[in-house]
Amino acid sequence: MRYWLFKSEPSVWGWTDQVARGDAGEEWDGVRNYQARNFMRDMTVGDQGFFYHSQDEKAIVGIVEVIKPAHPDSTADDPRWECVDIKAVRPVKTPVTLEQIKNDPRLSEMVLVKNSRLSVQPVSDEEWNILCDLAGVTP
Repeated sequence: MRYWLFKSEPSVWGWTDQVARGDAGEEWDGVRNYQARNFMRDMTVGDQGFFYHSQDEKAIVGIVEVIKPAHPDSTADDPRWECVDIKAVRPVKTPVTLEQIKNDPRLSEMVLVKNSRLSVQPVSDEEWNILCDLAGVTP
């Protein structure tokens, strides 16, 4: 299993929207960045990820699971764009802010710290465990 981070603007698609989709999940559509698209191509069903609210909150608020591998993005007219489907697994007990992440030396190499604009990004096993601990959830 691999781990990921999915960034979303809560005013467009937030954690409560994701939870409301239940086990059916939702396409992680609208990504128009080649690197983020390629990360989604690397995902497999069962991979887990953090659901991260961008904009004002800038915090990890939940855990999601990939339920459908990369496929054409239904919102794109161009077949180059693909997406995965994800479902909400559980909220975190304590949201983990970008400020906390940036201030933790153990997370200094995290993609979120180095390239905070990338909407889909990998999370290492070590980073996953650290962030789960900070969020008060079992990895």
